Amino acid sequence: MPVAFVTGGTGFLGLNLIEQLLAESWKVVALHRPSSNLKHLREKDIQLVEGSITEINSLITAFPEKVDAVFHVAGNTNLWSRRNHIQTRDNVEGTKNMVAAALKRQSKRFIHTSSTATYGHHQQRIDEETQSNAIHSPINYHRTKFLAEMEVRKGIEKGLDAVMINPANIIGPYDYNNWSQLFILIDRQKLPGVPPATQTFCHVREVVKAHITAFYRGKKGENYILGGVKTDFLTLANEIGDMLGKQTPKRTTPGWILKLLGR
Repeated sequence: MPVAFVTGGTGFLGLNLIEQLLAESWKVVALHRPSSNLKHLREKDIQLVEGSITEINSLITAFPEKVDAVFHVAGNTNLWSRRNHIQTRDNVEGTKNMVAAALKRQSKRFIHTSSTATYGHHQQRIDEETQSNAIHSPINYHRTKFLAEMEVRKGIEKGLDAVMINPANIIGPYDYNNWSQLFILIDRQKLPGVPPATQTFCHVREVVKAHITAFYRGKKGENYILGGVKTDFLTLANEIGDMLGKQTPKRTTPGWILKLLGR
């Protein structure tokens, strides 16, 4: 039975990954902070260990002595600039610590959950060969996810067998804070408007399957972009409205108006 060490197990992506790992007969060791809500994890046949990715000593102590795959899913998606320093600590220093601990424990493979945000802003379609400009992005999340990948690459230079997964926007069960808010606003008929923008979306269950596939088939040092359906926000909102039986906007609203409404 292969052993997986999972960070971010109390979160949206982590919970779905743990369920898929269990379905594929893995032994799962999940890292959690003392303050974490363990409601869903306690319902599963897994081993819980306490520690923090930002505290290297507790992290090394929590690491299993034998681990086949490290799934570093934990990440800070904050978009509030006042908390940028915390996001940088979590995403960059946290990944640096994870890499160090994985090397120390001689983990067989390190699967790093990154994001398409690491490529920055581009007008054209991106692929794995696209040169990143994220370091120049005004969005701290983009910068920190790029810098986190750099920490993984430093680990690769030291012998870490690592693969990086770059999902687009993820939708699915256990999402309580991200795109699920769009569903809630539409259900409560409180959606103020829809901006004229387009994004790519993928389902969380396909994303977690890709993580596990990366363990078996991914190439050391490679990135794997996980795309999906490309659609505009208005079409997405209307699809959600149809599923919920609720009215949704029939035309987009300029971004500057939405900003005024959000104040």
